[in-house]
Amino acid sequence: MSNLLVNTRDQRFVLYEQLGIEKLFAYPKYADFSMDMVDMVLTEAEKFAVEEIMPTYEKADKEDPAVFKDGKAYAPKCFHEPYNKLREAGWYAPLFPVEYGGQGMPKALQTSISELFGAANYALMMYVGLTLGAAGLIIEYGTEEQINKYVYNMVQGVWGGTMCLTEPNAGSDVGALRTSAKRLPDGTFSITGTKCFISSGDHDLTENIIHPVLARIEGDPPGTKGISLFIVPKYRVNDDGSLGEFNDVKTGNLEHKMGIKGSATATLNFGEDGNCIGELLGNEREGMRIMFKMMNEARLGTGMQGLDHGSAALEHAIQYAKERIQSRDMTSASHEPVPIIRHPDIRRSLMWIKSHVEGMRSLNYWTGYCIDMSEIAETEEERAKWDGFVEIITPIVKAYCSDKGVEICSLAMDIYGGYGYCQEYPIEQYLRDCKIATIYEGTNTIQSLDLVFRKLGQRKGENAKNLLAEINDTVAKCKEIERLKESAGYMEEASNALADMMMQIGTWLMSGEFMSPLINTRVFLMIMGDVVTGWRLMDAAKIASEKLDALYKEAGADTPEAQRDFGKDNVEVAFYQGKVASAKYFAANILPTVKDRFRVLKIADKTCVEVVEESFTV
Repeated sequence: MSNLLVNTRDQRFVLYEQLGIEKLFAYPKYADFSMDMVDMVLTEAEKFAVEEIMPTYEKADKEDPAVFKDGKAYAPKCFHEPYNKLREAGWYAPLFPVEYGGQGMPKALQTSISELFGAANYALMMYVGLTLGAAGLIIEYGTEEQINKYVYNMVQGVWGGTMCLTEPNAGSDVGALRTSAKRLPDGTFSITGTKCFISSGDHDLTENIIHPVLARIEGDPPGTKGISLFIVPKYRVNDDGSLGEFNDVKTGNLEHKMGIKGSATATLNFGEDGNCIGELLGNEREGMRIMFKMMNEARLGTGMQGLDHGSAALEHAIQYAKERIQSRDMTSASHEPVPIIRHPDIRRSLMWIKSHVEGMRSLNYWTGYCIDMSEIAETEEERAKWDGFVEIITPIVKAYCSDKGVEICSLAMDIYGGYGYCQEYPIEQYLRDCKIATIYEGTNTIQSLDLVFRKLGQRKGENAKNLLAEINDTVAKCKEIERLKESAGYMEEASNALADMMMQIGTWLMSGEFMSPLINTRVFLMIMGDVVTGWRLMDAAKIASEKLDALYKEAGADTPEAQRDFGKDNVEVAFYQGKVASAKYFAANILPTVKDRFRVLKIADKTCVEVVEESFTV
């Protein structure tokens, strides 16, 4: 029975059958884990998501959002109980090392938990994610004193955390920030400035909030090279760990947003009264380099937001399509009304959504697995390979999954018809909540610039070559499977077109032709996203096909008719048939467009930049 959030059978397929997560347990870092433990974790996470988190989803949006009153910010009242239960039940920081209060869980497994909790209520989980991101920075770059002072309370969820980059005048141009840091005699800094759009910026879920703040030390050069990073708590922390006086971090307002209304998105004013104290984190003028660690983690989390909402939208749309009775089946002679899932266009829409959700799930989980493999790598060459996958995939995960998440929620709304546009059903909220993922943590255009101008050429193109090699290896294996041979051909053509387009971009850049790639970076990223998503689906179909052959042989189902009937009666057979169907649908309907879409990019049309600005309006 569906939990209306995530297909947990597909979660287990990706973790157990596609990634083979048990391979990690052979290494000392994860030796305490077992498949039984993983299965128990997934079962309990599903239960917690459904029973504790999901009931807050609609309430925090329509009845009990985050509010700003009398100069103070308050999280939704309904968030307090599940937030505290997250802490008490050990769900708060499963990825963190045991010595800091976490469970030392593999990233691939933590990603599956994140999907369940995020699909239940992403706005609630933002309070957790921002805190852990900030704590991770302090662990990696902080002094022992700073770790002892801040990290343990953050990992336990007693204190919150944020990421303070954006300013009203600067926006995505972080180098234009105006927040300043003045040296004080004791080695600390006086912080003055304003940050806006700060997720979890102020609230009452925790007794203190620790802000990593980007600022420029007086006298340091302009631009990003002159930026440093500071730890700025809402309340100062005494040497014995107790809370001290208010640190002059005042909340100006909470934003009134289209979605994620349970998330307190604040404007923060630092040092209005000249009494805000910050501690330098890491070295001076290395703020952007340090903050990029948290930003990259946040970008992976934002990609998950697209998956989370897309997954829940799919589960709801399937249920609705099975229950909604309307119009006759136009493929039969009967005039009796049928569930709309019997209508061809609805089935096409559901298959489009299903294939994208499954491909995105596999892509996100595989990225987590790459992080795990990097951490247990036994040679520098091996570590560089896994790190390289993460580097080149991160902007795709963020931008592709968030863009597709919005498309998925919109198409799911179409399946509902007029009811989907009404608040009676949750689809309209999924669509509203999902949209922000394309904008924050670096807009999707910024992600595409990062991919084209930085990531494709990293390590002299080795990361891109390794990714293409993985795709081509899957193609070769699928060509040996009769039912996948045609789909493998589409995958091969798309992979070759991607390699060719990468070469074209390299040619443009080496010749000093920057405008053509600048205009089309986002388009390129989305097409490359289709290719890697198709690859993950084909890899899954290869495994599913092998399982089907064994099941068919055991049951004596040796004809297409018998195999189809077998799928109607056996849930495992139906699941594996669905995996093959997702790959074949994506291969036939999405991948053949890749070559032509790249051909359009090669035309290098510059009309949009050559036309005079006055022509955009009259």
